[in-house]
Amino acid sequence: MSDYLPEEVVLQILYKIPVKSLIRFRCVSKSWNSLITSSAFIHSHLTPSLSLPSNSDKLIVKDYDYRNEVVTYKFIHDENNDYSLHQHVEFPLRDGGYTYLQLIGSVNGLFCLFESEQIILWNPYIRKFITLPKPLPKTYRPIAWTYSYRYGFGFDPRNNDYKVVRMSERSKAKPPLVEVYSLKEGSWRRKTSAATLLKPGIAFEGQSAMAALNGAVHFRHCQSKLREKLEFDIFGFRGSLSVVCYEPPHRSCSIWVMKKYGVVKTWSKLFTVDLCGVIKRVIGFRKNGHIFVAAKLGLGDELNLSSYDPESQQLKNKKLGISGWPSSFCADNYVKNLILLDKPVLFDKANGALSQWVVSRKRKSR
Repeated sequence: MSDYLPEEVVLQILYKIPVKSLIRFRCVSKSWNSLITSSAFIHSHLTPSLSLPSNSDKLIVKDYDYRNEVVTYKFIHDENNDYSLHQHVEFPLRDGGYTYLQLIGSVNGLFCLFESEQIILWNPYIRKFITLPKPLPKTYRPIAWTYSYRYGFGFDPRNNDYKVVRMSERSKAKPPLVEVYSLKEGSWRRKTSAATLLKPGIAFEGQSAMAALNGAVHFRHCQSKLREKLEFDIFGFRGSLSVVCYEPPHRSCSIWVMKKYGVVKTWSKLFTVDLCGVIKRVIGFRKNGHIFVAAKLGLGDELNLSSYDPESQQLKNKKLGISGWPSSFCADNYVKNLILLDKPVLFDKANGALSQWVVSRKRKSR
């Protein structure tokens, strides 16, 4: 039928087709396969989804099995309180020796993970991942420098590009080194101009302490005089920058939001959470206004992902079937998309890793 319709009409129809169907439609013809796997189509198909509220009803949740030291991911729907069924997502590199990959961040349903210096971009919905080349060769003497790396992951709307940021802490007299990987260009670049904007001796806290928002990657950093007084995490909250401040001695935390991005005076406190010796960490925000938290509900060291109602100040759905350590939890929105579909299957000789399609059985836990 597409032979009798203008190309513009065919495109408008395909933009409204779900991702799962588009994967199958690649078999219709070579021209359709070329169209659906093109970078321009992938971005245009995703664009309408980006206009939806950031607190969508689709979540991907990370869970750490501390007994077997294995990370698992699950898709859940936040449209009701029934979490009895989860769709497990088999992570592709588990059989390759990757038992624990730390999450750097996620944007538009694309996830960035790393272990040691191995960085991976993963689209769990289409079950495809790629391994990135290693950052630029070091041009310094290891003995004269001490480095601690911090990573970030974000989306640049100016050129529709996904980017990984790596900052290397140096001596107190020098600003961090800043390196950026562009998915569109497929390479790393050292940003000397960006490094000059950062203060010498800056120290970044926590690898996961970052949030991608408004085309920027936000990190939390600390000064020595504040380290023992205040602890905080940063999140994206309904399209705004949010901060969760844990007040010593860790009996409560307050949640703040910047109502107008970039304007310091617009910081406003939403509410205070009484940790009551049970809640250990705020993990994320739900569509219904509740908060995902890591709570200690048993006698052991294991924590459970739970839901907290700030109005009643009570835990709801105390056990959602997901457990682990405070640092292993994450709960983030995801969007079904075709990102990475246009990337070839390659073997990276330098890193000894394969970027590939992964076929795995979908199953539900009971």
